[in-house]
Parts: sequence; C-alpha cells; structure tokens
Amino acid sequence: MKTHCGEVNAVFNKRFSSFALYEGNDVEDCFPYQVSSKFRPRDLDKTFIKGLRKWLVDFQLDEGLTKFLFLREIKQEERVNLICKIVHICEVAKDEWMAFLWDGTDAPPISLPTKLDDELNNLVPLQLEPVPLPRDVLCTFPTVGTVLRVIFDQGMQKHLLHFLHTGKWVKFLNILCEVHSGLWRGVLTPFTKLQYTPNEDHLVSAWQRLYNERLSLKWGRIPYSSFPWPSNITEVDYDNVPFVTLRDVLTYSEVTVKFKCVARVVAALPWQAEDFRTPLGTYRIRLTLEDPTARIHALLYGEDGEKFFGGYPSVDALTRKLNKLLGLTVSDNGKQINNAPRNPPWVQFCLKSYCLSKTEVWGSRHYRIFDTKVVE
Repeated sequence: MKTHCGEVNAVFNKRFSSFALYEGNDVEDCFPYQVSSKFRPRDLDKTFIKGLRKWLVDFQLDEGLTKFLFLREIKQEERVNLICKIVHICEVAKDEWMAFLWDGTDAPPISLPTKLDDELNNLVPLQLEPVPLPRDVLCTFPTVGTVLRVIFDQGMQKHLLHFLHTGKWVKFLNILCEVHSGLWRGVLTPFTKLQYTPNEDHLVSAWQRLYNERLSLKWGRIPYSSFPWPSNITEVDYDNVPFVTLRDVLTYSEVTVKFKCVARVVAALPWQAEDFRTPLGTYRIRLTLEDPTARIHALLYGEDGEKFFGGYPSVDALTRKLNKLLGLTVSDNGKQINNAPRNPPWVQFCLKSYCLSKTEVWGSRHYRIFDTKVVE
C-alpha cells in the first residue's frame, strides 16, 4: 500500500502479487468477476467478502468538506459533485454507452445561439442519443426532473461501465458538465470518482424528500426556473387544468389527449414570418418546445395558428411575436442583434396529441398547439 498525491493506492507487482475483484453488494455468491493469473481462492476469502459486504451496508464515507450539488445548480464547463440515481444505461452506438442520471431537480435553461437559419441545415435535436429511447424504457423515467445524459471520456468506459447499475444511487465526484447541441451532458473523465450510496444515506434521503415535497405542490410540475410563474407572453383557455411536463406528454398511455404545459420555444421552422402561411393562406409552422424533461416538435396549423397569432397580422407583427417567443434580442429599430445569446422565456401552451395511423407505433404520435394565444 502506497500513498500518492495524498491518496492511498494498492500497488500490484506482477512477480508476486495477486488480486480478485468481487461485487460489493446485492450479490449472494462469492465468485470474483476478475482475477489475476496468480490468484488462488481460499475458503477464508468467502468469510472476508461476506464481512465486507455486511460492513458496507452501514458504512458512511467521511466526506469532509465535499459539497454535492443538485442538477439545478450545475454550470457549463465546471466539474461538480452530484448524487444521482441511475435510471438507465444503454449502448447508443457501436461500443458507445450512455448513462442516464436523475436527482429530481431541473437543470438550468441554456442560452441558445441567435442564428435561426441554422435550423434549416442543422436541425435542433430532440435528444443527445442518435435514436430515441424505446417507449417502454422512457416510461420508466420519473416524469418530473431532468435526466442528465452522461458519456465516458478517454477510455473511462472500460473502467467504469461495469460499476454502473440501473436503479442505484451513486455519488459522483468531479463529473464534468457541458452543453452539446443545446442540451446538458455529463462526462465521466479520468478525474471522476464514484461510490454506490444506499437509499438510507442521509443525503439520498434528503434528495428524495425534497422531490416528494415538490410533487405535493400544486405547481410542482412546472420548471423550477419559471417560478413563481411563467411569463405572460401567452394566454391559454384552460386555467383550471393542472400543468404537466413534456415527459408526461411523451409517455401518456392514451394517444388522443389534451395537455397544458410550461415550455420554451427553442426553434421554429420556417423561421421567417413571411413563410408562416401556405400560398392558400393557411398557417403551417413547427415549433420545437423544451422543458427540463424533454424536447418535442409541436405543430401550429390552420385555425390554431390563427388564434395563436391573433388573426392575420402583418409580417412585422408576426416577426415581433416570434422574436418574443424565441428570446431574440433586438435593437430599438427592431433588428436582430447578431451574436447575442437568446434566452427563450417560459410560456404556457395547450397541446393535444394524436396519431395519423390507425395503429400506433412508437414515434408516430404528433403534437399540435391549440387554444393558445400570443399576447402583444
């Protein structure tokens, strides 16, 4: 045993050392999952392993001055300590794995680039994984709170992947938080450490208690950063209907349903007001909506678009309304200020889901905005 940079390390000498690695808990057998070539098992080993597993149940790490943050407190390009539950792990591409972490809070909204014409060539993604998760997986996620996508950096997948198990709470030390395609992403780097944490841990209990308290609130399903209330840029006709999250919308069991949400408009297609209507004068626009739980495409079509924009105003008036929704910064003469980050406001929407085919398959649901109006 040696000390290096203030930490204790076990040093392996290939001439005379041997080792065996065992699962730490939730396993009854005493078979190692990895051994060195010189390792020879002994009956006494089983006694040691069982004793260590029993000790681990009540063990509390002396965390000293270690500060753990909520996902709602993370910042770009900072390394933070998190306590999260692993809600899913999967291979998103060949030999590329992703973990999905949750702590019941909402990650902060991200400032977006100003160039709307990029949407034509670089569509805003709805998720970081190349293909949407299967419905049966998404339905296992909590419907409130951000699920942080986490990737592995610099060969760390080989070393850390087998330590991660769905349904377990884990303390992550020095996890890098960054933004990719306008979405939060965590990175497990060579500096990241992790420790499985039992449900009885005082911090885990505190995180779960805060989440349960949030769900008990009347407005507990609206984004944390929209408190005490979203902006008044839009009005909806369903004042007495409770709010839901976009993940509620995505995972709802019935196909044809109406919802009320608080979300941001992160993209519009087309993005120029003169193209909002077809040659016959029918509104036809696709808005990309975002809240802390998900992104979806929602259509504004026909009479729903007419109500949304208050009839058929001029191109300049439509542009002003869209600029408000997209959070664009404009000068006194109404011109967009280039390179200024935009922060779309939280606004209310009424949504309805539907399916064009008689038999629903995952991904075939569509969403339309209705009974919603932009207020000047």
